[in-house]
Amino acid sequence: MLLYLIFCLMKLPTILAASLLLSTSACGGGGSTAATTTGSTTTTGTTTGTTTGTTTGTTTGTTTGTGTTSTGTTVVTLEKKAAALAAKLGKSTRFLVGLGSADLADIQKQGITPDIYDQYLVGVGAGSWPTWNSPSGAYVQIVAQNADKLGAVPMFTLYQMASNGDGNLSGLTNTTFMKGYWDNVRLMFQKIKAYGKPALVNFEPDFWGYTQRISNNADPATVPAQVNNNPDCSNQPNSVAGLSQCLMQMARAIAPNAYVGFPPALFEDLHSTAMSYMLKLGADKADFIVMQTLDRDAGCFETVPQVSYCSRTGTGWYWDESNLSSPNFKDHFALAKTYYQGLQLPVLWWQTPLGVPSTQIGGSSGKYRDNKVRYFLTHASEMVAVGGIGAVFSTGEVNQTSINSDGGQFKTYSSNYLAKPAALP
Repeated sequence: MLLYLIFCLMKLPTILAASLLLSTSACGGGGSTAATTTGSTTTTGTTTGTTTGTTTGTTTGTTTGTGTTSTGTTVVTLEKKAAALAAKLGKSTRFLVGLGSADLADIQKQGITPDIYDQYLVGVGAGSWPTWNSPSGAYVQIVAQNADKLGAVPMFTLYQMASNGDGNLSGLTNTTFMKGYWDNVRLMFQKIKAYGKPALVNFEPDFWGYTQRISNNADPATVPAQVNNNPDCSNQPNSVAGLSQCLMQMARAIAPNAYVGFPPALFEDLHSTAMSYMLKLGADKADFIVMQTLDRDAGCFETVPQVSYCSRTGTGWYWDESNLSSPNFKDHFALAKTYYQGLQLPVLWWQTPLGVPSTQIGGSSGKYRDNKVRYFLTHASEMVAVGGIGAVFSTGEVNQTSINSDGGQFKTYSSNYLAKPAALP
């Protein structure tokens, strides 16, 4: 993944605030139930609104920047949390459909109307996302403005921990790196607050899995990290547990209009303790769960020999739509349900590949096969049943199928879905 991150940083020169949003695809990865995977990216955002759902008593109230629990005697039950969050985001209470890592002009050209518009925030120090525009951090406002033009909620995938290379955790105890890291996080939330409308933030895809691997007894408190030298979090311990708490603490204090989520790392070697690790991180105190499928089209991994940008061990990349053989959609949704029930939060799928179904394995650059767009957008009710609030589709690498190379597939399936959407309970 280091090559992808370097490529991503190289292809993002400073652009003027008035210019069009520059796509940041190819910077991350994703999870897989078929094989151990690395790399991922997420988005974060902000929102304010009134919590809806099952109530007890006669008192009603509002919550800001939280996705659970209650105010006064108002209680939002688990099955109502997806609808409550959608309402806070200012969206209809139906399964939401989003796009990421795509240029505004390309989306507008096809007349696509996403509910969520996702982009990456990458890097620490020289060349990091605050330097892409002037004044520092204006990129957040550009993304938010472009989301407004689409009628979408902006989503930001914070991917700063991969700055030293995918899975390289040396920055956690480096004073210079962590100062830059926290300065960027503070700036992001300040810009989100200035935006003043709901936004989503996805915290550090795959990073949590890498820290779990080096922890003792799957406990983030055993992994050192510089946290309480950040003036916003002087009360937090110097560990990865303190780091996750600090991210949420900063969100609530600086940008109460931001709604945040953690992405469980779907690495096969971590499955048995992944839930307990997420709970120890405090991920259940966030607003939603970020669920991954695979960061690249299935066909890209099927090519023989594998191309450099899709070199990964494992088999069974293309999921069985009949749900009879493994891997399949039913099994994946069952896994999502365990996080939904374990963390008691709605599920947002992210960086879902855009490949087009085919009986021919593999494919070529921009034309690799996959079937997740077709299945997700024709079986959204199955996703709602396991706690789903929505799905964001995007490329995880520049050679993957995109809305510009899918023959209009995403436009067709998303339009058909929106004509008969799946309601949130």
